[in-house]
Amino acid sequence: MKKKIITIIGARPQIIKASAFSRAVKNHFHDQIEEILVHTGQHYDENMSDVFFSEMGIPQPNYNLAVGSGSHGAQTGKMTEGLEQIFLSEKPDAVLVYGDTNSTIAGALAATKIHIPLIHVEAGLRSFNKSMPEEINRICCDHMSTLLFTPTQTGLTNLASEGFDTKSTKKAHIDQPGVYLCGDVMYDNSLYFSNVSDSKSTILSELEINSNEYILSTIHRDSNTDIAENLENIFKGLITVAETANLTVILPLHPRTKSKLESTLSKDVYDQVISNNVIKIIPPAGFLDIIALEKNARLIITDSGGLQKEAYFFKKPCLILRPQTEWIEIVENGNAELVGADYSKIVEGGLRLLNRTDFTYPSLYGDGKAAEFIGNKILETLS
Repeated sequence: MKKKIITIIGARPQIIKASAFSRAVKNHFHDQIEEILVHTGQHYDENMSDVFFSEMGIPQPNYNLAVGSGSHGAQTGKMTEGLEQIFLSEKPDAVLVYGDTNSTIAGALAATKIHIPLIHVEAGLRSFNKSMPEEINRICCDHMSTLLFTPTQTGLTNLASEGFDTKSTKKAHIDQPGVYLCGDVMYDNSLYFSNVSDSKSTILSELEINSNEYILSTIHRDSNTDIAENLENIFKGLITVAETANLTVILPLHPRTKSKLESTLSKDVYDQVISNNVIKIIPPAGFLDIIALEKNARLIITDSGGLQKEAYFFKKPCLILRPQTEWIEIVENGNAELVGADYSKIVEGGLRLLNRTDFTYPSLYGDGKAAEFIGNKILETLS
């Protein structure tokens, strides 16, 4: 009999990550695993979810809770209630969650409260900053899980330091979880979709930009978008770096952030942003377009955890608009710099990375078969 796995998705990065496991189920475990997709509706903008399903061939969700935006408590509460009802009806053998969003913690709570084994992909990641909602979500989720799959040696070390037995060979359960270093499912995806992007994406020609003549930037974290001083410093820094290096900044902007610009930025900076040719704001891009933009950028400046890694996958330097990162390996190896929302650090770091040519790219994120590894371990545990 097939093992029934319910996969929880809700935010753009999770939709992307889920494609790797869904592909592994289809190609390697179709007669052993039945996957049921549940979309919480945490992100409901068409460009932030539906386009990803169509681009990456992910099956449409079996359920969509359509929760939408709201406060952390309200959003998480609605998700937990809706997911519990689905779990009680479907009676899955396990629930799989990704990363650190409200969808992740809601799925973890709903599953473990009714004694369904929880599988956490991207376990062990830590920023060591508990003011970040994501940090609370990921810590709590790890400590509710039966199977923890960490993408990096750093993640494995973090779990060991929190008391997890990372070498246990006993049958996994919630009080003695199985902990595995599996590599990164996003590396699986980057390898798989890179060629697809080359053949299908036309975004560079649409934007009339040339390879290596622009900086790709994304800004979405509350700590940057909701604090006027931080948002101001970031935009001032982007403008200075771009003008100094004679490059354009391509900025796919979440609708929420775009709506904040006029009300948050000072008039002078806002006028510069909308009136010059240095910053080109575009709508949120599909995954294949994002890959194309990453592969052809000179530099990536972001507060996104996903883009930090993808910059490394595609051998691009990265400026991280956060004071900490879960992906500390790329900083320690010199491929990225942490600058937060400090104007001087953004300018100095950006120009320094643009002028460097001695980057190295050791294998930090596995062999591109993380999802297949995860599938095998799930079947071993549930047998």
